[in-house]
Amino acid sequence: MVNVGKQIAYWKESAEEDWLVAGDLLEKKRIRHALFFGHLTLEKILKAHVCRVTGELAPPIHNLVRLAERAAIELSDKQRDLLAEVNEFNIEGRYPDSRLAPLNLEIAKEYLKQIAEIRECLITLFKKP
Repeated sequence: MVNVGKQIAYWKESAEEDWLVAGDLLEKKRIRHALFFGHLTLEKILKAHVCRVTGELAPPIHNLVRLAERAAIELSDKQRDLLAEVNEFNIEGRYPDSRLAPLNLEIAKEYLKQIAEIRECLITLFKKP
């Protein structure tokens, strides 16, 4: 039997650690890796929500939009578009010859700012009944 509370705690704690790593990597101008950890942060928060909503283990997928759907999270079009864009950082982090154009530090900072905003929204959902 799955201990859902333990799963949720794992995903939330791990997401927080990854968020700190994303910031550290950005400070060191490790753009590709910082954005990868930004994606990982959102992925883990969403997996915590999947566990919370379904009472089951989160699926071994990385697609942020699909995870949000599984968690029954209503997204604005802007949020859905952002999650779809951030999905590319998962691929880029694993396969650097992907289709993404090279990103500079300013673009990376803007993406992490947007990731931070949606991260806060997702964390707030844990506080709602």
